[in-house]
Amino acid sequence: MSKQERGFFETIGSFPGRFWVASVMELMERWAWYGLFSVLALYLTGSRDTGALGMTHIEKGQIMGYVTAILYLLPIITGVIADKIGFKLSLIIAYLMLITGYYAMGQVTTYWVVFFVFLYVAVGAALFKPVASAIVTISTDESNSTLGFGIFYMMVNIGGFVGPAMSSTLRTKYGWHIIFIQAATVIFINLLIVLFFYKNPKDYQPSREPLGKAIGTALKNIIEAVSDTRLSVLLLIMVGFWTMFNQLFYTLPTFIEDWVDTRALHDSIAQVSPWLASAMSGGGDKVNPEMLINIDAGAIIVLQLFVSYLVLKLRPINAMITGFIIAIIGIGLTFYTHNGLYTILGIIIFAIGEMMTNPTFSSFIALISPKGKEGLYMGTYFLPVFAGNFFTTFISGNLYEAWSDKLSLLKKEMASRGIDMPDVGGNFTKNDYFKLAAEKLGMSRTEMTQYLWDHYHPNRIWYVICGIGIATVIALYVYDKLVIQPRERRAAANGE
Repeated sequence: MSKQERGFFETIGSFPGRFWVASVMELMERWAWYGLFSVLALYLTGSRDTGALGMTHIEKGQIMGYVTAILYLLPIITGVIADKIGFKLSLIIAYLMLITGYYAMGQVTTYWVVFFVFLYVAVGAALFKPVASAIVTISTDESNSTLGFGIFYMMVNIGGFVGPAMSSTLRTKYGWHIIFIQAATVIFINLLIVLFFYKNPKDYQPSREPLGKAIGTALKNIIEAVSDTRLSVLLLIMVGFWTMFNQLFYTLPTFIEDWVDTRALHDSIAQVSPWLASAMSGGGDKVNPEMLINIDAGAIIVLQLFVSYLVLKLRPINAMITGFIIAIIGIGLTFYTHNGLYTILGIIIFAIGEMMTNPTFSSFIALISPKGKEGLYMGTYFLPVFAGNFFTTFISGNLYEAWSDKLSLLKKEMASRGIDMPDVGGNFTKNDYFKLAAEKLGMSRTEMTQYLWDHYHPNRIWYVICGIGIATVIALYVYDKLVIQPRERRAAANGE
């Protein structure tokens, strides 16, 4: 049977063992990463009496934004290092860094120490990231690469779903530190997998090019690609998408924690399915924010194939614009209201937009790439991801602190009434402040939250988040008119 005549199961059987090893390791690595990252904003800013760190949102934004931005730049270097020392050794080093880094993150509490330990974790993740994709690349050919990468990215989403779900249950029952132990344990399993089950291909040889020269070549290739104005403008436009997308992990969890009455949501779900309510609350009495965020990954697992099929019927840029508009509606809905049911609806809508936009972006870069330079241009994919994380720092940090942080708004209200309150710090936690303020205002905690919502409108942050999305849609529309459509007309005239 020729490669072209393979059926589905024959194609599945054509993948070598290292492909499945890489796919399982990707699932586990994403489990560990998203198991931590989905709750990191809550951990950094949560009240210290819960075991969290009680940091400001500005500090949270800097730790999450700057470090993750650096993570997406590092593969320029770590990919070259992996080619130089070999995939197996790269994976072993990456896993040792991740195991020690994840565990250490649960032991440190001060801003700078947390920042640098998380940066250490990011270096380990950046060393892993290009290796897993490279293993899949060398394990597939033209006859099975589409299915191979489909399986690989399915593993990404499964890991991205299981990790937060496990973290939600574990932290509710056992406290915050178990999250870091979970991440370290999952990566330790990956270490065992690579030690006992992964072997480099017999014909694979690490690069003999000097490391400095190899890094210089990689940087030169990136500069060559972005010197193409068509590509650089597209990358700049996509910064808007990633800045908006990142709010799902950076800002929305704390917004839900501050403003959405998830106890009422828990009770509503329990009336339909007590089991589901228990699963989403980790056995508690309120739905954990990370479980609401995790609806995004769950929707992608269920709907991605269907959405991808529909997208095939659209021009790539039309699919991107449509996806953007849907994502704007979804993210706007999650921040506009503090009703938990609308939060769920908004996340599902956002996920549909994400499914239309994110995969299409990759194919769109390939579409505008000159023949023979597709790989060179695809190497720039991470640049808007880097910039999006960098700019997210200010929205999730500075802007949220000023407009939407419950503690900041309550402090402003108490000061305006001339009511003296002790500073948060030492043994006086955020929860202590909320409790004392409610007593002095003569309100219940729920009434106090509603009062702040009505008078300070913390949901107005959606103006900025959705504004970024709308500006991106307009920019893509103009880009289509000035760049893409003329290119399509020239191709049609030349019979291409």
